[in-house]
Amino acid sequence: MGSIDNSQPNGASHTPHYDAIVIGAGFGGCYSLYKLRKLGFSTHLFEAGSALGGVWHWNSYPGARVDSEMPYYQFSIPEVYKTWNWSRRFPGHEELKRYFAHVDSVLGLSKDISFNNVVIGADFDVSNVRWTVTTSTGNKATCKYLLPATGNSHRHYTPNFPDMAAYRGALLHSALWPKQKPSFAGKRVAIIGAGATGVQLVQEISKEAEHLTVYIRNPNLALPMMQRDISELENKIQKGIYRGLFEIARKTAAGLACDTQPLALTETSSQEEREEYWEELWQRGGFSFQAANYRDFLVDATTNRMIYDFWAAKVRTRIRDPAKQVILAPEEPPFPFATKRSSLEQDYYECLDRDNVELVPLKKTPIQRFSEKGLVTDNGTEREHDVIVLATGFDNMTGSLNNMGLRGKDGVDMKERWKDGVWTYLGLMVSGCPNMFMIFGPQGKRSSINWPGNALPILTFL
Repeated sequence: MGSIDNSQPNGASHTPHYDAIVIGAGFGGCYSLYKLRKLGFSTHLFEAGSALGGVWHWNSYPGARVDSEMPYYQFSIPEVYKTWNWSRRFPGHEELKRYFAHVDSVLGLSKDISFNNVVIGADFDVSNVRWTVTTSTGNKATCKYLLPATGNSHRHYTPNFPDMAAYRGALLHSALWPKQKPSFAGKRVAIIGAGATGVQLVQEISKEAEHLTVYIRNPNLALPMMQRDISELENKIQKGIYRGLFEIARKTAAGLACDTQPLALTETSSQEEREEYWEELWQRGGFSFQAANYRDFLVDATTNRMIYDFWAAKVRTRIRDPAKQVILAPEEPPFPFATKRSSLEQDYYECLDRDNVELVPLKKTPIQRFSEKGLVTDNGTEREHDVIVLATGFDNMTGSLNNMGLRGKDGVDMKERWKDGVWTYLGLMVSGCPNMFMIFGPQGKRSSINWPGNALPILTFL
């Protein structure tokens, strides 16, 4: 196998060559490296961070945890899972960091990884039929096959609000959380965003801050997580049926093992029967309420509305403040249920209902600008904040691909190639980029992390 020659950072006298180069050491990148090595391909991986984990290397904000439950959110590699025990149904970011360290200790991935190397260029030479990859440290390497495993959650997104530079308080972004944990005690804090990150931040910061203001554009139609501890005994017992659970998960649309509902709502006999079934799904927690609901709930407006009404009634019982009920669980659904990804919550609605928490509905009163002291909405109200947290997520799917100098055989940067819209073949390949196979790329199939144990889908094309 080739190797990166770190003693010659500019690669002047020797540029190593590999069969394949992988970009990114999240789940997709790590599994790609693992499988390609097993299949005999000389492979190297470049990673911007200092350790494995992808988004879980970077995610360190308060309350950060995955909303896919164990045992499905892990590698279906026996030598890895047989020597690892999960502590909770939905692991937090600290446990996921430890998990990736365990993966590395078992599979020995790091020996073929250059950490702290941000890819800044990838060009295809037609005459030599190879890619040249350049990183921020001056490293260069060539390969026949290029696999960007950059996923959807790496490059953070910051909205361009007017006068952001005028703000004199602390401005934090959830994806760039400081290593020195900030204290919110006695402070006036704002959170902009109500996606999964916003939900998790609210559940932590609302209990610490003197006052929390949450700026919400669309309410999150969140579902109960039903978090619980997993004992060592349960871990041992469940590993005996992991393979069966993984197989069931692969055959479901959601990628999670559950009993899917074969009936349409119109085929049920009574509202009492439906309510009983919905309550069962609700108590299971996780994504059961979506993954196992009536089969027509995404195509029949009446079914979808009835499910929303059940959800809203459950949520309203947890909110005392009538004005907050209107914002968080309105009479009319803000959008059809499950057409935006629901988040999982533990005590989100109780936290928002606290007396020290204020909600600002952005569709009625949008943010106009930043000020020295905080935020000004378009009705002229200025709210003072000591800390503003941007829970605005990522430049999803295309962000990393558009910002790594990925140029292909014609010298056209991906940013320019996709300026009028994204075009791919099956979410795997892009015209002008021969022998490049995207892992979890834009327009690609969204599937469970438990890929089949004997092949990667991309290898069909090699």
